[in-house]
Amino acid sequence: METKGRIKVLIVDDEDRFRETTAAILTRRGFAVDAVGSGLEAIETIRKDDVDVIVLDIKMPGMDGHEALREIRKWKPRTQVIMLTGHGTPDSALVGLKDGVFDYLTKPCDIELLSRKIHEAFAREQGVSEKERRARDVMVPLSSYGRVHLESPVEDAVAVIHESFERAAGTTTVRETGHRDVLVQDKREQVVGILRFSDLLAGLQPPYMQLLRNRPSMADSVRVEPPSHTGLFTVMARDMAKRHVRDIMSGVPPTIRVDANLMEAANKLIELGVQSLLVVEEERVVGVLRDQDLFFELAALLKP
Repeated sequence: METKGRIKVLIVDDEDRFRETTAAILTRRGFAVDAVGSGLEAIETIRKDDVDVIVLDIKMPGMDGHEALREIRKWKPRTQVIMLTGHGTPDSALVGLKDGVFDYLTKPCDIELLSRKIHEAFAREQGVSEKERRARDVMVPLSSYGRVHLESPVEDAVAVIHESFERAAGTTTVRETGHRDVLVQDKREQVVGILRFSDLLAGLQPPYMQLLRNRPSMADSVRVEPPSHTGLFTVMARDMAKRHVRDIMSGVPPTIRVDANLMEAANKLIELGVQSLLVVEEERVVGVLRDQDLFFELAALLKP
């Protein structure tokens, strides 16, 4: 796995489902993640590999989190540790903080908060002063975003979007949100458009309604009631499913620099009236920044 430039995270938790689900979601968020089920495995891992941030459960059979932490400190005294447990008490939190834990979170913990804490812990490990996060820190990495080909049938795009919501619905330990759109790429894997919910709804309209929508002057002179008879939705949906994505997609979303601050991103979303921006680094698309990503950042900042 290519880890250059990615924050290396080690998750230590004896609950298989939590460990695997959290690792998968953090990986989709752009982290390089390894996950083990015990303190002993964690120590073996850090002895062999470099780790930037450790997410460590407190209550585990055998060697508990506090014992593991003391051993970790012998080998990696500067590595930042986030204690994450569903069994913690204020007393155990104080013990963890006294032992040099970066932060103490209880699970279930939403993925946005955990992701933010990992970034902050990494910044401390690097000796960087805490700063407001940038577009790169809250975006969804391109590798985690749904993509379809320009010539793909619309039904493929619907399946990709639906899969992201099913994956989110199946996540019980951390919050994962489904994508309301899918990026469209050409044969060179360049982003050439985006297919949104609104495009799908517009694609359901009969051809004459689409013509009126695209030519407002005609709509003003010709009064036509939108079709509403029973069964039409099913017929049009099945018809649209076989069309090419390029026939109904929207153009390329606006872009924003990877190092742009979050107020700049918020202003751009408002001024352009869009729900998402492509995040670019040296003219290369590296992720998608959505209005909901800024919402989660806002919620985290205001959380007591």
